Amino acid sequence: MVPLSFAGEEWLLTEGRALYWPRERALLVADLHLEKGSFFARHGQMIPPYDSRETLERVALAIRETGARRVITLGDNFHDSAGSTRLEEHAAGMLHALTRAVDWVWITGNHDPDMEARCGGTLAEELEVAGVILRHRAQVGETRPELSGHYHPRLQVKVRQRTIRRPCAVVSANDGPDGKPSGRMILPACGAFTGGMNAGDPAILKALQPADRIDAVVPAKGKLARFNLWNRAA
Repeated sequence: MVPLSFAGEEWLLTEGRALYWPRERALLVADLHLEKGSFFARHGQMIPPYDSRETLERVALAIRETGARRVITLGDNFHDSAGSTRLEEHAAGMLHALTRAVDWVWITGNHDPDMEARCGGTLAEELEVAGVILRHRAQVGETRPELSGHYHPRLQVKVRQRTIRRPCAVVSANDGPDGKPSGRMILPACGAFTGGMNAGDPAILKALQPADRIDAVVPAKGKLARFNLWNRAA
């Protein structure tokens, strides 16, 4: 885990694509896309049906590492609203255990707008916690601190003639409506079967406006690596 300053507070970005909020003892994860494998299998694309297990193991590890007492997902929890009905027994047991162990809140997304909390937890379209807005998709024009998902950002850089792609968070910085430093962040997708969008894609940069600067951040050997994607002054 590496420390990250955001919205006037200290956070921890984990190697497992999750964000931990120490003051709230809350773990934030985005775009789990549980049961994506079974969704594609129903449409004739046979892929290994264990993506939900791998994703839930990733979340469980982040809970153990951080000691989180609350988990808040940021939408697209299942690949479709009926995904929870397809969970095989082992994965369902894992999810039930997690939702019983912590206070679990599902924020719904565009893939699962009508999902039901069959495996525990509570549902919300969006939340505000200690002045930070938690929603699935970044809202253009938002000036309050905001955490979201949806875009599955990936950093793409060239190192010694090699192209390296890694899931990353994208963070904007700007002054809030009260003049205090604010910012917004798009989390990487936590799901095992999730692809990604280039962190510098115009759609991501537009979603985080207004901003003074936008950076990609990623844990690297115990430190936070930061790559500037856009700067108003440039």
